[in-house]
Amino acid sequence: MNQAVTPTAASTTPSAAMIRTLGVVATICGVLIVSAYEGTLDSVNANKKIALERAVFKVVPGAAKVDEFWASPAGVTPAMGAVPEGGIKFYVARDAQGKTQGIAAEGAGKGYADVVRIMYAYDPAKQAITGIGVISMRETPGIGDKIYTDQAFLKNFVALDVTLAADGKALAHAVKVVKHGTKQNPWEIDAISGATVTSKAIGKGINESAQALLPFLVPNLDKLGSK
Repeated sequence: MNQAVTPTAASTTPSAAMIRTLGVVATICGVLIVSAYEGTLDSVNANKKIALERAVFKVVPGAAKVDEFWASPAGVTPAMGAVPEGGIKFYVARDAQGKTQGIAAEGAGKGYADVVRIMYAYDPAKQAITGIGVISMRETPGIGDKIYTDQAFLKNFVALDVTLAADGKALAHAVKVVKHGTKQNPWEIDAISGATVTSKAIGKGINESAQALLPFLVPNLDKLGSK
């Protein structure tokens, strides 16, 4: 007759010991993850900065360097230190001698597959958007990517009107995407046939960004200076 074997203290692992072991393993893993994150953070930030600068250079021809600023109810300030309350970041593109070539800002809107992030150029003299470039998107190849290959669509941004209203608190006319072939006004964007959702993402991103940024930026253009 077989007799049941009773586990001895030496053959079992107490729960407390198991918990301590798991705690040590979790701590080590946490330290490794934090160390890896901190070790690559500078490189990640540097790569993001390079990508943003390239996007600015694309929409502002002739630019050689970029200065970052905040626009807020308090005015415009260089993008250093704490973010001012209500601050919106924008970029001043300058040539090699420091002369301002243009202003750029980011916009984003929900596309068909994901958020479409763009960089657009703003020309204060024309009070218009004068170019766009894609920062990131995951739209359907051959359809969504027409936003940077379709020349007819890109013509929308040669001089897209973003003039402020008389009170300076908002755009005189909201940027609006219309059905392909029906554009009648300079603040309208003629959508790409077959890629209306992506077209609307671009329009929404520009409109929301310009509505928020320009009322703070335009009254302070003389404070941007040259370097």
